[in-house]
Amino acid sequence: MDKKAFLKAGHTPTLFAAFLYFDLAFMVWVLLGPLGVQIAADLQLTHTQKGFMVAVPVLSGALLRLVMGVLVDHLKPKRAGAIGQVIVIGALFAAWRFGIHSYEQALLLGVFLGFAGAAFAVALPLASRWYPPEHQGTALGIAGAGNSGTALAALFAPGLAIAFGWTNVFGLALIPLVAVFIFYLAVAKDSPECPPPKTMSEYLKVLRDRDAWWFMFFYSVTFGGFVGLASSLTIYFNTQYGLNAQTAGYFTAACVFAGSLVRPIGGNVADRIGGIRSLSAMYLVAAAFLVLASFGLPTAWMAAVAFVGAMLALGMGNGAVFQLVPQRFRREIGVMTGLVGMAGGVGGFYLASSLGYSREATGSYQAGLVIFALLAVLALVGLTRVKTRWRTTWGAAHLTSARI
Repeated sequence: MDKKAFLKAGHTPTLFAAFLYFDLAFMVWVLLGPLGVQIAADLQLTHTQKGFMVAVPVLSGALLRLVMGVLVDHLKPKRAGAIGQVIVIGALFAAWRFGIHSYEQALLLGVFLGFAGAAFAVALPLASRWYPPEHQGTALGIAGAGNSGTALAALFAPGLAIAFGWTNVFGLALIPLVAVFIFYLAVAKDSPECPPPKTMSEYLKVLRDRDAWWFMFFYSVTFGGFVGLASSLTIYFNTQYGLNAQTAGYFTAACVFAGSLVRPIGGNVADRIGGIRSLSAMYLVAAAFLVLASFGLPTAWMAAVAFVGAMLALGMGNGAVFQLVPQRFRREIGVMTGLVGMAGGVGGFYLASSLGYSREATGSYQAGLVIFALLAVLALVGLTRVKTRWRTTWGAAHLTSARI
């Protein structure tokens, strides 16, 4: 990548603000997962309830991404992001001030934390609209590296909960959230290329395009796998291997860091060799490691290696998907980011909830992991079916400077 050309092409302060907003939002989006061991012990939750509790913020975030995608088009990204941040800060303040005393209250907090997950639909268009096609993969990879916030939650939340109580973790999270919110308001700018708002019929028109559904499915596997595991692995390592909450959080953080930090690499690799080629390899690798992990490996370290491999593939796959989306739907990037992001969240909700159900129904996590691995194989088959059409229509060399 030509770094000078990249820096000249866009707006670096906005890209950095988008990354920080995304990072902190994702940290609190999955917060119930790293705190799940302590919350479940205090509220006496079953395996299914634990799985559903950590899955609800993922589903809420998925649905709210569509809403935020619409707000991005109507209010522009910066203002939409500010609204989402205020709601999340208010919800965490209420949880810290009044406490969480029941399973239902934990689910209600999860619904509001979905606004943090919806940051995806804001941060990516905020960054994307500043950059030309040949730099989309890299720009969105950098902004999307905010996935690393999920690792911050796993790394610090369990230990802070032991030291101060898990309810006070919600209050501690407000400190960086407010700081980033102020920075965001100060430096982020909307691109002058923001398209005019669309009518609802125009939004629905996008759904009549079969390529939109393909991208939604592809991302439901890559991002769904990433966030589903990020939300569930602390509970998984605690239940499967008997690790305490803090140690389980460290293992989870290692897995999640692997997946989040390679997202920019995935976007850059896709810029170099084409999104289709890189994404195909990632599906195959992710499926293989998920199947390996499903056998209940003898030690937590061996399981961590398998999950790191899966997360590396899924993280790079996230970057590859969003190297392709702006090429196909540049003018509709706001609503498409919302739709594709929603599908990714739905995939994560399915994986997180299915792992808890699988454990309670069968005594093992294997069924949940194997079924998701099969979805990755199905995505690979689908990508193989569409690649020729994509490379000869909207991705043809005479229509775009980007590699498809």
